Amino acid sequence: MGRKLKWGILGTAEIAKIAVIPAIQQSERGEVLGIASRNADKAAEAAQEFDIPKSYGSYEELLADPEIGAVYIPLPNHLHEEWTIRAAEAGKHVLCEKPSSLSSAGTSRMIEACKSAGVIFAEAFMYRYHPKHRRIKEIINSGEIGDIRGIHCTFTFNNADQADNVRFNKSMGGGSLYDAGVYPISAARMYLDREPEAVTVHALFSPEHDNVDMMASGLLGFPGGVNLTFDCGMWAANRSNMEILGSKGTIAMPKMFGWERSSVVPQIFVHVGSVTRSRRV
Repeated sequence: MGRKLKWGILGTAEIAKIAVIPAIQQSERGEVLGIASRNADKAAEAAQEFDIPKSYGSYEELLADPEIGAVYIPLPNHLHEEWTIRAAEAGKHVLCEKPSSLSSAGTSRMIEACKSAGVIFAEAFMYRYHPKHRRIKEIINSGEIGDIRGIHCTFTFNNADQADNVRFNKSMGGGSLYDAGVYPISAARMYLDREPEAVTVHALFSPEHDNVDMMASGLLGFPGGVNLTFDCGMWAANRSNMEILGSKGTIAMPKMFGWERSSVVPQIFVHVGSVTRSRRV
């Protein structure tokens, strides 16, 4: 095994603590060398909790550390563009939480900065690296369900009572589309290997939550006459399901975007004709 990639974490967000830091620490190819916060005490507390060697009282300090080769950015959405570009300029590879930025122009600037610096830039859609999605792609490519006619996807949960959640701050890029709706859109683009050419979205905005979109539903038209229909929300029961409709059959995937522990074996249901098969991944 070669040298491990040394990671720095920009921020002490919960997703970093419950998912990403433990994952890197369990990896044979990476280690978390440092964590930064604008509050030095918070950074030191997180470093102690996760046995991270270094802590920093600013993001700039972490980026200036020559030992760190890559950074994970779980900051609020409106900060993704700035700190991805600054990390690239510091020569760090970047794994940035979704959405990459709040606009396509912002994402283009991030990509260009990383290309110019010769570093890797990746958006942290964790689901893309789970074997269940590779298996779905294999089934689609095999022709078993025929030509793809449409995709329907849902992703909802209810955290509307969390008044201080950054998802409910409009100026920080809050809202269900940025937090949950990006998943169905990303998945459809991945499965179809195409980009949408028409988009229609209707949303429910809540004055109680800084007028961010708490629920949304959309229709995306892709080349070849294939549509994605989806709904997402932060004000409804937990659900995360997908169905891919083909000319001969369907693929159904419950718990589509969850990050299950290794003891949970995901299942894919393939229905062709009168036969439904369950496939473990």
